[in-house]
Order: sequence, then C-alpha cells, then structure tokens
Amino acid sequence: METWDAYRARRNVREFSTTAIPSEVLDQILEAGRRAPSAKNRQPWDFVVVTERAALEDLSKVWVGAGHVARSAATIVIATPVESGADAMSHAEFDLGQATMAMALVAADHGIGSGHALAHDQEVLRSVIGLPHTHRGAYVLALGFPSAGPLHPIERLDRRPFDEVVHWHRW
Repeated sequence: METWDAYRARRNVREFSTTAIPSEVLDQILEAGRRAPSAKNRQPWDFVVVTERAALEDLSKVWVGAGHVARSAATIVIATPVESGADAMSHAEFDLGQATMAMALVAADHGIGSGHALAHDQEVLRSVIGLPHTHRGAYVLALGFPSAGPLHPIERLDRRPFDEVVHWHRW
C-alpha cells in the first residue's frame, strides 16, 4: 500500500479477527514507533507488547473505553518515565502521540487495524506487565486484522470539511 492510501485507510478498529500478526510485522510496527520524532531526541517511550489472551483481557481494564484490547491479536502499551514539570510532561505526551500514530500508520500499511485508548489504571498495568514505578503507562494500542474485512481507503470521511479546518495565512 502507498503511504497516502495507508493513511486514508487507517481507522480505529475495535473488532478483530482471530488471525495472529506475524512477528516480523509486529517488529516493523514497533520499529516505526522507535523511529518516531521526539523533542530534543529524548525518545521518552518504552513499548511492551502483549499477545497472551488472558493478559489482553486483564489489560482491557486499564480504561473504560479499552474493551477492544481483550479482542486484539496484540496490544502495545506505550509507557514513559514519570516526569516532574509541565514542560517535560507535555513534550512527552506529544512525542508519545507521534510514536502511536507512526505505529498505527505502519499497521494500516500491513492491513492491520488499530484502536488506541488511554492507560488510566496504573495498578492494572503494573500487575499485568510489571511496569516499574519509575514509569507510567500513557496509552495502549490494540492491533489486529479487522473482523469486518480488509482496510481500504475511506472516501467518505466523517470529518469537518477541509475549507472549515484549513486557514491560509490568517484565521
């Protein structure tokens, strides 16, 4: 798939088939996250990949909107060091968002759907993945082949119109 097609095909998927994701594809998705841009090249991320069904079911309890994690083929926990100071936290959040989107885009390139969610309950994370107290989970990115069929570029997008969103030179 071409980048533009993968980008237009990427969507939040919350129902997955039972097909496993090949390990080399998971590695490429993770490599995309590792290569994401970050402020001052701090790379404030660690990725924990979970594929065991019981652990995925437990992991789905990190946030009220993370039920799809239990049905995923794999879920990546995106963790970051606990930081003090608003600037460090906002830089990290921006960087983690870029890493998350990079992984979602590469997943879409392979026909794999993704669904992100907040990682709210840190105690659940600590019990499921052994997250140390020096880090906090920020997001989870559930991955799997969509049960509704292959990804394809979305032509009728549910988004605000281009001319309403884009402003040239001034508001």
